[in-house]
Amino acid sequence: MTVRRATARWAALGAAAVLAAGTLQAPAAAETGIDRDGLDAALGGVHEAGMYGVFSQVRDGREVWRGAAGDADVRTGRPVRPHMRHRVGSITKTFVATAVLQQVEAGRVELDAPVGRYLPELVPGERGERVTVRMLLNHTSGIGDYLPAAFPSLLEPSGKSLDEHRFRELPPERLVEWGLAAPATNEPGERVSYSNTNYILAGLLLERVTGDDAARYVERHVVRKAGLRHTYFPERPRIRGPHPKMYASMFGYIDPPRDYSVYDPSWVWTAGALVSTMDDLNSFYRKLLGGELIGEKALAEMKRTRPWTDANGNLIANYGLGLYSMDLPCGTFWGHDGLVWGAGTQSLSTADGTRQVSYAMNLTKYQRIENGAVVPHPIDYALSRFLVGAACGDAPMAKSSGVRPMPLQSVAP
Repeated sequence: MTVRRATARWAALGAAAVLAAGTLQAPAAAETGIDRDGLDAALGGVHEAGMYGVFSQVRDGREVWRGAAGDADVRTGRPVRPHMRHRVGSITKTFVATAVLQQVEAGRVELDAPVGRYLPELVPGERGERVTVRMLLNHTSGIGDYLPAAFPSLLEPSGKSLDEHRFRELPPERLVEWGLAAPATNEPGERVSYSNTNYILAGLLLERVTGDDAARYVERHVVRKAGLRHTYFPERPRIRGPHPKMYASMFGYIDPPRDYSVYDPSWVWTAGALVSTMDDLNSFYRKLLGGELIGEKALAEMKRTRPWTDANGNLIANYGLGLYSMDLPCGTFWGHDGLVWGAGTQSLSTADGTRQVSYAMNLTKYQRIENGAVVPHPIDYALSRFLVGAACGDAPMAKSSGVRPMPLQSVAP
């Protein structure tokens, strides 16, 4: 089984792994709603389970907890800090979808119009007529992912392509060509089939209707409107400001795990190139869900979800327009996750933005593959315990549930 297929398999395994560990319980009630000692201990448990470095911010109303555990650099022992910047991968998609919905509100884009109306030379013919803007944003277009063509060694599997192309610059049109040449995953509108090509097309759509560079447009009209101070699209391989190194293991095929924190961002562009902090992510989702970045009608469209399932029919999340919902033991949370080489992130909020958790980690694909399936790692159990404690706090449990830490298909296969 290829790494790509094994990763899809993992989407179902995480929840089962947590259930096998026993029913998750909320932490003891705290007067403030944030059990600081409990969160410190749970985050430390993620590091003790094998994660190099992990950092997080949790909000409950006006109260804020920040925590970090482990190493930003495993060679020097430099510690990870809560304020560090991080490559947040597919969380970028929520920002881009917000920008597209702003154009919908302005009357320049129709959600159910064919993408061929806006990009006829890139998506010509029948596909351009059948695939709509909405289908790009909710991943029901059926357009394949460009990643196997961009990094062919991942199907061997090995990290050879990752190393060879560290400083390669790729135009978005080339990514689209690869994605359109890949086998279609389904008929347009049939089901959610996650593909980064959709959001490269969304970025090019933004450029067509605004006449502006997509990354700069998102920075001006979404990032700045949200008042974020440390969120940006990098133009160069190196990240500005304090950040951890970011290590990829590729299920043990890269051994020891290699640092990919320095990497040209063009390979993922508007599908996942954004750099941010946990504070900025919580602020962004609170303002988005509170109606400060798009209006009520556009937000309702964003929250119209379709079930996102793996190959075996197991639910990963309910996917909307660059935003998904997940049912945790204490209720439904909204947000997104991201995964690029060596960097994993997730940000979740209650519908009213009152309770929020964002966390980042700097070692990815740390599990192993046995008999074609990804075997859950102790990190997964520890991370799930932290996530439930951070999200649910002293809230009563709605139900017993296993929680998979993050859908690992978001960007990197």
